[in-house]
Amino acid sequence: MDDQTRIEAEAAAFRDLVAHLQKRTDVQNIDLMNLAGFCRNCLSKWYRAELEARGVAIDYDQARERIYGMPYAHWKQAYQQDASAAQKARFQETEADHADTSGGH
Repeated sequence: MDDQTRIEAEAAAFRDLVAHLQKRTDVQNIDLMNLAGFCRNCLSKWYRAELEARGVAIDYDQARERIYGMPYAHWKQAYQQDASAAQKARFQETEADHADTSGGH
């Protein structure tokens, strides 16, 4: 496979993941973190870091809007639920496995 085909396939897979997460507003970020170690906010941070690495200035709110499909404040008000004590405990238990969103790979 040539590099251009690989890049295009990876970009399409990213767009499909983002579209799926935008559709699944019932899935809470804390559940994603607890199960997979990343969430929409992590994806937003990775997206922003990759754009900035390529010389494109974008702030965190703009990156989150791209991932959430709407301003974060709107998504939070419309879809975010309060985390349960069990979800918060699991979050703490799995913290060592959470994604690195510092921009490094």
